[in-house]
Amino acid sequence: MNPHGPTHDLPVPARALAIGAHPDDIEFGCGATLAKWAAQGCAVVHLVCTDGSKGTWRVDADIEALVAARREETVAAAAALGSSPEVVFLGRVDGELDDDRATRSEVARWIRVLRPDVVLGHDPWKRYRLHPDHRAAGFLTVDALVAARDPHFFREHGVPHHRPAELLLFEADEPNHAEDVTGSAEAKIAALEAHESQHESTMFISPSDDGVERDRFRQEIRDDLAAVGRWAGVAQAERFARLPTDR
Repeated sequence: MNPHGPTHDLPVPARALAIGAHPDDIEFGCGATLAKWAAQGCAVVHLVCTDGSKGTWRVDADIEALVAARREETVAAAAALGSSPEVVFLGRVDGELDDDRATRSEVARWIRVLRPDVVLGHDPWKRYRLHPDHRAAGFLTVDALVAARDPHFFREHGVPHHRPAELLLFEADEPNHAEDVTGSAEAKIAALEAHESQHESTMFISPSDDGVERDRFRQEIRDDLAAVGRWAGVAQAERFARLPTDR
């Protein structure tokens, strides 16, 4: 933790790559930041590690249809944030993500191909985290960045190595960086609501909702951003663990 308080507002990157375990994780973790940057000309790409096939409470769900729906929702959510229409889907099975060599290589290759200035992802060191995919996606982000920056990892890629200038980890226990996202809350909300398959299980908006539950969810997002804003000294903010990329 920075004893002098958090750093604030990176220069708007030319390119950013956000890596999430599941469809909707990126929007929850850093959606307002991505919307702010996209509005200022940043090219943002989403990389989603798993297929989202466990993302329903319905025991009789058509899993193939769910996976297809979640892909469509992810593309719609990225558009709501103003991100690139390109979304990278690794397609690993939901609940079975591993920081194995093959997956690490694939993520590192995308970092080299896309050459982002900033990479964003889950903080793998968050205490008491239950979901294994979030841990695995966080370690994949960190490990793949290290591999992508150095020329002798995965030489079979045939792509020049690339070191992003910044790494921001969301869901951090010890955040040290804030992005002022005042004015970007509604884009974040619109992106989250694009994940219609998750309304019931993640956002607690029932199919029979008359608008009350949806309004409650929207206000929760605004309140969360405002609470972080108070920590950061601005109206609304998202916070991250900002790590140097040369360690």
